[in-house]
Amino acid sequence: MFSDREKEVLIINSIFREDRYDAMKYNRTGKSGLMLPAMSFGIWHSFGYESSYENARKLILGCFDMGITHIDAANNYGPPEGAAEETLGKIIRQDLKPWRDELIISSKAGYVMNNSPYGDGGSKKYLVSSLDASLKRMGLDYVDIFYHHRPDLETPLWETMDALAGIVRSGKALYIGLSNYSGERLREASLMLKSMGVRCLIHQHHYSMLHRETESLIPVMEEEGIGGIAFCPLEQGILTGKYLNGIPEDSRAAGHSRFLSAERITEEQLLKVRRLNEIAAERGQSLAQMALVWALLKGKLTSVILGASRLAQIEENVKALENAGFTEEELGRIEEILA
Repeated sequence: MFSDREKEVLIINSIFREDRYDAMKYNRTGKSGLMLPAMSFGIWHSFGYESSYENARKLILGCFDMGITHIDAANNYGPPEGAAEETLGKIIRQDLKPWRDELIISSKAGYVMNNSPYGDGGSKKYLVSSLDASLKRMGLDYVDIFYHHRPDLETPLWETMDALAGIVRSGKALYIGLSNYSGERLREASLMLKSMGVRCLIHQHHYSMLHRETESLIPVMEEEGIGGIAFCPLEQGILTGKYLNGIPEDSRAAGHSRFLSAERITEEQLLKVRRLNEIAAERGQSLAQMALVWALLKGKLTSVILGASRLAQIEENVKALENAGFTEEELGRIEEILA
């Protein structure tokens, strides 16, 4: 039975479409039984203390209404660290608690969370305590996917994998993911997890038309039955066409993000982007839409993670799934541009 508050939420959110799962495409994650939406939502940029709570709420509820069931978080997302999970937790408590079973919530630990000896890396101490803190911030009993955010070469791999396997056995996470691992390290970690009775569900890595180095992971993921999910599939806006005519004053590259500088946007890149934009126009798509479905196809991905500050951006991106196929000619022309 729902509490009075939960019943109130049900009434308020009757705006959720009953057919919200019909338009979204869902893909099986590796060789598991878990289906993930082709497009997930990440709370990296727009969920810190300085961001608008009402806008964050609008983004999460709007995504859910479009069938985006997977929300990707991490312990150090903000700013400051932990703020994004606190915001997400508030939204879940106030608006989405009755739908918890229809949500896939992921979190991560591995990068710097604090300056103590136990706030970085891959030790059992850090991973277990970090997940406990994440669950408290989000008000959850468990996360669906818990990632080791990056390999830690100073911690024995068996210790990190033992911590992750123990987390699954404890019920605090349903599945284990790894992120930013090399192919060789991913294979070793996957085999180690299997020896402990747990499988690696998914690997998260940077992948886009302009960042293809991680294609070397594909044979390992296929061999081990691991799904793939990509962050930065639009290269923080470079593959949206936003910078074709210069750098807008309100853009990340204009100094509004420490992760993207104007120096990163080279004339060589822009030449490629302009040519790619022509192909997208011929397909009846925006450049961003074509870049997303291309990444899903060529990266053999289960999902791509969208980041946005406005719901309209997400709505536009999701429309990419209406034209997700490519002709051999289109793929050939794209390869020629990217070569």
